[in-house]
This record gives sequence, structure tokens and C-alpha cells, in this order.
Amino acid sequence: DCKHVYSAVKTTDEVTDLSSLCPQLIHVACVCAGHNASRDVVTLVKSVLFHRRNPLHFHFITDTVANRILSSLFQSWMVPSVQVSFYDADELKSEVSWIPNKHYSGIYGLMKLTLTKALPSDLSKVIVLDTDITFATDIAELWGIFRKFTDKQVIGLVENQSDWYLGNLWKNHKPWPALGRGFNTGVILLYLERLRRIGWEQMWRLTAERELMSMLSTSLADQDIFNAFIKQNPVLVHQLPCFWNVQLSDHTRSEQCYTEVSDLKVIHWNSPKKLRVKNKHVEFFRNLYLTFLEYDGNLLRRELFGCPSQASPETVQLQAALEELDEDDQCYDFRRERLTVHRVHLYFLQYEYTPTEDDTDVTLVAQLSMDRLQMLEAICKHWEGPISLALYMSDAEAQQFLRYAQASEVLKNRKNVGYHIVYKEGQFYPVNLVRNVALKNANTPYVFLTDVDFLPMYGLYDYLRKTVVQLDMAHTKKALVVPAFETLRYRLSFPKSKAELLSMLDMGTLYTFRYHVWPKGHAPTNYAKWRTATTPYKVEWEPDFEPYVVVRRDCPEYDQRFVGFGWNKVSHIMELDAQEYDLMVLPNAFMIHMPHAPSFDISKFRSSSSYRNCLNTLKDEFHQDLSRKYGSAALKYLTAQRNI
Repeated sequence: DCKHVYSAVKTTDEVTDLSSLCPQLIHVACVCAGHNASRDVVTLVKSVLFHRRNPLHFHFITDTVANRILSSLFQSWMVPSVQVSFYDADELKSEVSWIPNKHYSGIYGLMKLTLTKALPSDLSKVIVLDTDITFATDIAELWGIFRKFTDKQVIGLVENQSDWYLGNLWKNHKPWPALGRGFNTGVILLYLERLRRIGWEQMWRLTAERELMSMLSTSLADQDIFNAFIKQNPVLVHQLPCFWNVQLSDHTRSEQCYTEVSDLKVIHWNSPKKLRVKNKHVEFFRNLYLTFLEYDGNLLRRELFGCPSQASPETVQLQAALEELDEDDQCYDFRRERLTVHRVHLYFLQYEYTPTEDDTDVTLVAQLSMDRLQMLEAICKHWEGPISLALYMSDAEAQQFLRYAQASEVLKNRKNVGYHIVYKEGQFYPVNLVRNVALKNANTPYVFLTDVDFLPMYGLYDYLRKTVVQLDMAHTKKALVVPAFETLRYRLSFPKSKAELLSMLDMGTLYTFRYHVWPKGHAPTNYAKWRTATTPYKVEWEPDFEPYVVVRRDCPEYDQRFVGFGWNKVSHIMELDAQEYDLMVLPNAFMIHMPHAPSFDISKFRSSSSYRNCLNTLKDEFHQDLSRKYGSAALKYLTAQRNI
């Protein structure tokens, strides 16, 4: 371990005394826009964190989408000795929007030119990385190369590993001017302090303006302008060894860069084909990339050896709460779960939603894990409105889900579904935490709180939007109950109307939900009345009532003390009732539960008496908290509990 600290210290050229606190803080900048680039950044960051022995500060130039995703991810990741800053790409667009660019990266491919302006004026050096980079070594080694710069050198780059800038790739190919083979800008060492001193902003602009008179546009975004600038000012570039940016582009000659793959430091997937590029060692590279793609990010939360991290107030608070727990308490594991901070990756896939003008829109909100994935296509066919789904998965499962979604015609064509990954940690399924992630990221005024193993009736989305207006949901506290039914048949001819559903009930192909195992859960819906009802009717709360409801998005969140199986929805309905929501049953709405194997958590509940005892303890504590919070409005719950 002492050796490890010494090597980190030595490469960063900062600390000579091993007793001092920390190796140098390394700064890394990255331009990231959109959902797909945000996923790529996570893999890049994992590869950097896996090898690092230094504290890091990531600087992200982002659009609104990537900012929301990455800020939430890093906040919940809580990696020690890592700082993150965000800079608004919109504020920088005017700096580069005048440059015509044919590259698929669009305007964001030019943003690296603006870093002297975008990043803090007191930041002297930074490593700049593309999102499609994978590290195979400690980034401190790369940072250490700044020491090798001469007094005049301001940019460190690896030579381009294709013949692009030599102009002989194909007929009529005219590249921008470059020094020899040119340089690739996927990995850059930027000496910001020196760049500012020589007037970088004015210099690159003049270069771009001059070349665009004959070239008309850039083909490789910022790379063309960097190369034209270097051709004019070769003394300013420090050429990095080729293994710091092994380029797997379509016409790459990267194999000439190395003899052994073990020599490589950084892999750059700079082909539009990404992992499908041709190279004799592509399997090795792909496996390295997949290792980090599916690597459990929780393992990267380890403290740096010999480097006491500056703990955030949230971390300090969390640590204090954990220390207060009694390890001899039979419910210790449950209480600890409530304090677990799960990594969250919002909008894992492309998401597009335009708010409706009439403010009546409803989002279907649900959560699921890997074993319910097959329900997604059916739900999308039954519900055309926006959907917010939280998926509880490991890193590897999230990649399986991604492949599944990209292969599904139904899911590919639905852009109004927000998929939010909550990464697995701990021994319980934190069902209410996962539900809250889906609820908080719904973008409509109203939400339909359901479970993923229910199919809503066809046309429910439109029916709910009309009902929201009819019942004046905007100005009243109402929870609209959608009556729940179930089938024991894996293949069901889904009823197209209430009349057809009633006929199937009478024939025994459908049942009221859980009537045979847990009638209390839905009995207050009053199915007998529903059969003939033509207008919404109010029902009263009863113990253990857990209907599926439509409410305003600003409703109470789910209580996160309830994990696994039992009382997770019941507690939520109780809080709605305590807040004096009217429970209104909808006469022309229904949903049907589809059969599936029992979950791991229900099996644990049934087989473990200590699990059931803890659930009762948590229920008692919830009742007490409810009565403290709502006073007399919550007394009936305590009375009901005593009578059970």
C-alpha cells in the first residue's frame, strides 16, 4: 500500500513527503449532451475511477438533459474524493455556432475550443476527454506528462492514427491543413493558464475564419481547427505517446502504435460504428470496455488510501444516522436499508415529452425489476400517454435492459417513456424508494400510480384526462380509484369494454383483484356498486385498503421505511386519507393484473417470522409518526390498528 501511494505521488510530481495528506487533485473536462452521451460518460468515469489513486474534479460542459442526468447520478453515487462541476453549453453556443460543421457530433463537437472561457479562470491545467474513451491505467500518469512540456508548449495530443489529414483516403478528399498526419483531439492535455496568456480565443477564431474561406465547413469538428492552428504554431504542441489515445476509427492504423495490448493506456472508440470497428485486437478492447460498462459502480465508492476525503454534509449526516442504529435491534437490516443511498441514473434512454396545453395530462407511474421486463411492451400498447418507470437493477442488468429496449420495435418507437435506473444495493428491494424515483420524475400535473404487472384498459389514458376536468382535480383533493381485477390465465383475450369485463367476471375468467388471498386490500372499492355505477362514487378508507389511484403529482411520496413485501402501498393510501383526499371510484375504468411467478420478497415474507415481526414494528412506528404529523385526522388509524 505504501508503494501505491508513492507511485501516485511520484507520477503527479506534487508530494515528496509520504506523510502529507493527499496526492494532487486532477482536473478532467468533458463535453456531454443528450441521453446517449450521458450513458457513455458513466462508462468513461468508471474506467477512470477504477484505476485512480488521486482525488478528481470532473468538469462537464452539458446541455440541460445531460446536466439533469449527471448531477443526479453523481449526487447519489457519493464517490469519495470526487468533485463535479457543470457548465451550461447553451451559454457557449454563440462562441462556435458560426462554424459550419459536418461531423455527427454537431455543435457540441466544437465546444472544446471554448474551454479557456468556460472553465474557471484560476484553473491552470486540465485533461480533456471525449465521451467514447476507456482508461486502462491510472489517469495520474497522463497528468504527469504536463511536467514534460517545454515552456512554450500549451497542448498535448496524440498523432492521428488514420491517413485522414494526408488526404489520400479516397479521391477528391481534401482535409483541413495539419502537421504531417495531424493530431486526434479525443484526449487533450490543455495548459489553460498558458493558452489564456497567448490569446487562444482570438488565435483559434482567426485560424477558423481563414480556413473556412476555402474549406466551407469542418468535417471533424474541433479537431480540424486544432490541427490548422498547430500547423501554423507547431512549437505549441507536445506530442503524446500514441498509447494515450489508441484510435479505433474506420481507417485506423492504430495497430502500428503498439506491440503488446498490455502496453495500452487509453482506448478511443472514435468510429461511428463504435464497438463494431475492425481491428485484430478488437475482442480484447471490447472486453475491456464491457468490463467497465457492466462494472458495479458501488464498488468505486471506496475511500482513497491515505487520502481523507472532504466529506459532504450529506455524507456526514448519513454516517451519523448509521452510527445511531442499534445493531442488536432485530429490525436493524430494515432500518439500515432506509438509510442506503442508491445510485440513480435518470432518463437512461432517449426521452421526449411536450406538455399538453390544457394541463390535464396524466403519467403512468410504476417500478419494476428484471423479472418483469416482459410487461413493458404490453403496457406501451395499452397506454399511449407518458410513462415514468423506475427500474431496480444491477449495472449488468441495466445493460441487458438497454439491449432489450433497443431490439424492441414497440419500445424504440415510444419516446415519451422515462426509464430511470435505481442501482441495486443491500438485501431488500427498496420498493417505495424506487416508486418515489418514478413519481418525482413524472412531468405531468397528474399521475396514475400503478404496478407494472397490471394492464390498463384500452382508452384509459383519454378517459382519465377527461375525468380530471370533470371532477375539478386541479382545485380539489381527490384520489381517483381505478378498480383492479386479475386473471390466472397467461393468455387473455383482453376485454374491450366494461360490459365485456363483467361478462368475463360472471364466467370466471376474471376475478376482483386478490379476492381469494387478500380481500381487504380492495374490498372498499365496492365492486358490487361498481357493476352498475355510471358516475364516480366516494368510498371511505378502511384498514389495509391499497387501491391504484390517479392523483395530482404533488401528492405525498411513498414512505421509504417499507421495503420488500408488505404495507408499501397501504401506508401511502393512509397518508392520502390523512391529508383528506376524497377516494373516488371511477365507474368506467379498470385494470387487470397479469399472472407471474411470486417475487423473492413475498417468499421471504411468507417464510420468515422475523421479517413479519419487523413489518409489524415498522407499521406501529408509521402509525405513531402519522398521528404526530396529522393529529386528530390520524386517530382513526391507531383505533383501527388496535381492533385488528
